[in-house]
Amino acid sequence: MNRISLEFLTRSGCHLCDDAAPAVRRAARALGGAVEVVDIEGDDAFTRDYGLRIPVVRLDGVIIAEGSFSAFQLWWRIVRRRRRR
Repeated sequence: MNRISLEFLTRSGCHLCDDAAPAVRRAARALGGAVEVVDIEGDDAFTRDYGLRIPVVRLDGVIIAEGSFSAFQLWWRIVRRRRRR
């Protein structure tokens, strides 16, 4: 399995994002991957597309989780997506 890189779409002051951040880091670490934190406020298109959906986690540009999720749920979605390749 290739090294994974997750995009974690968030914004300052988002309590759901603060709650999700540890789960995103744990899932990436468990699979030997990295997390790129993207503040949607820095991009008008991201703000328009994801403003009400954050936190959002993307893998290879595809949304694999949004809202509330556990590290295990995220890990499982990553594994399933990578197996489909």
